[in-house]
Amino acid sequence: MKYLLLSITLLFALSCSNEAEKTTPKEEVQTMNEETEYIPLSEKLDAKKQNFVEKADDEVKRIYAEGIQAIVDAGVLDNAMKVGDIAPNFTLKNAAGEEVSLESRLDEGPVVLVWYRGGWCPYCNITLQRLQSELPNFQKHNASLIAITPEVPDSSLSTTEKNDLEFDVISDMGHKVSEKYGVVFQLTDEVAARYEKSFGLTEYNGDSSKKLPLAATYVIDTNGKITYAFVDADYRNRAEPRDIIEALEKLD
Repeated sequence: MKYLLLSITLLFALSCSNEAEKTTPKEEVQTMNEETEYIPLSEKLDAKKQNFVEKADDEVKRIYAEGIQAIVDAGVLDNAMKVGDIAPNFTLKNAAGEEVSLESRLDEGPVVLVWYRGGWCPYCNITLQRLQSELPNFQKHNASLIAITPEVPDSSLSTTEKNDLEFDVISDMGHKVSEKYGVVFQLTDEVAARYEKSFGLTEYNGDSSKKLPLAATYVIDTNGKITYAFVDADYRNRAEPRDIIEALEKLD
């Protein structure tokens, strides 16, 4: 009888172990966030950056480095909206064709406003996936997450579906909202040519302006004031979710 009970106990333990291995990716992310040490988004972004450094030829690296420096030289970072500024209202359509206004979202709580360049950008997709996993942590503070892209609606819909996003992804065609926030910049001719040849930037955005937004992130309180701002000339750097959450905690 003793050996029978021992066998049953072992079988039960093995069964529980097998079930644990079937945890869905979303559940794994939530468990990581709640029970283990915080893993910075920058770790995955830096790994992607290092892969580029190791594989890209010197000419490509020169073109992109000069493109980043051109943003700094143009003073785009200085002109971008900052902490303490009042965020301009806007109304744009999301991937489902529904109108989304900043004002209406602020009636419900704070807003986390994130710009991404497009579904063609691997750094953007890594960031969007991480933001999706952090969405419950934003919602704990009654915050809405809105991602803005210059992509045409069909492209933004594809990005939404590919990354299983459950927050609003809205199209800022023509960069009208990005201009108001001061986060849009002109690509250098060499970078624009590479993007056009690689994936067809004009088709993605529906215009030939050769402009893109910075990888900017803002936290906006219910009065419309910006309380957290992240702007960087280097598209490979993004706001850390932990910093966004800390900014939201200060608004509680």
